[in-house]
Amino acid sequence: MADEPRATPRWLDLLWLLFLVGLALLPPATEPHKLIILAIIGAFQLVENRVIQASPQRGRYYVVLVKLGLATILLNHTQEVAINWIAKIMGAGSEAATFTIDAAGISELLMRILFFFLVGMIVNRFVMEYRIQVSRYQALAETLSEANRSLKQAQAEARRAERLAALGQLSAGLAHEIRNPLGVIKGSAEILNQKLGEGDALAKELAGYIYTEVNRLSALVSRFLDFARPSRLDLRSHELTAVIEKSLKTIVDQGAATNVTIERDYASNLPPVMLDEELCDQVFTNLFLNACQAMGDSGGTLHVKVAYQTRVGVTTDIQDTGPGIAPEMKEQIFNPFVTTKKSGVGLGLAIVSKIVDAHGGSVRVVSEPEQRGACFRVVFPAAVRVDN
Repeated sequence: MADEPRATPRWLDLLWLLFLVGLALLPPATEPHKLIILAIIGAFQLVENRVIQASPQRGRYYVVLVKLGLATILLNHTQEVAINWIAKIMGAGSEAATFTIDAAGISELLMRILFFFLVGMIVNRFVMEYRIQVSRYQALAETLSEANRSLKQAQAEARRAERLAALGQLSAGLAHEIRNPLGVIKGSAEILNQKLGEGDALAKELAGYIYTEVNRLSALVSRFLDFARPSRLDLRSHELTAVIEKSLKTIVDQGAATNVTIERDYASNLPPVMLDEELCDQVFTNLFLNACQAMGDSGGTLHVKVAYQTRVGVTTDIQDTGPGIAPEMKEQIFNPFVTTKKSGVGLGLAIVSKIVDAHGGSVRVVSEPEQRGACFRVVFPAAVRVDN
């Protein structure tokens, strides 16, 4: 079993023993009471750590009191020699100012030096303990401050999750009720379009409008259901960069990145991530499309950076060179029905946030004022590697 940490360093024990040896060598060198008391002080110094470990809270105070008591006894038994210099100074008056060094005074001077050295060690010990306690309190205060910030963030996320859950239940009920009549209208429009002849062009055109708008509403209802439906994850270990590359290929094939320059910055030795490949492909495709649409027809640069932080996870920064996001919108943009697009309904980023949250990750806007465009940071926890 490993030794428990010592309350006092060994070098301090050595200094104490050297100090006691110095006292033993000073006159009277053969005084038995002096030698016995010094031996007791030395033995107590060696067992001091056990006393402190036996009583962690008050052990240090007991040690100081015992040493003061032994020092007092030592003074009483040597009151006629130089060790009792305190009484001499208090009673000498003006003579203390004219103290001269002679053969007898050298012993007294050495005794005073050793005594002040002992006092300095004791004071230094208390100062070091005080500094250690202050450092501990500072570290504890920083830890509590960080925990407080994390708690506030968790509370905000919990409130948002509650709002999303309530809204999801409402959306699911409305979507199911709306989908059935939409199916009837769509079927009726198809039949009407088939029955109308070529001569009634206006009615045929109106039937086509009905059919087209019903399809648009049906797609919108499907998005409501995607938002309201609980996420059922098929978690498997994946390389996140492979999922990102698949999403980038999707937007390129769709022609959304025609005038966009894609820059990649992937860190090496990235750990795998436990994720649902299909849902995460939806996350990144949505974010990439939003970035390309924000840059408009004139295009720009889409910068994708993937890195790993030990305490955070695998982070993906998606930076565009578009107009950016207003500061007041950064906290609201992931809420349902909040959008910066003229024709958007505000469910895309809400679905993205829901999917990422289900993976135990996070998504937020991290754009700085001096940066151009917007930057979305997606964080996924790294998969736990099991070494065989």
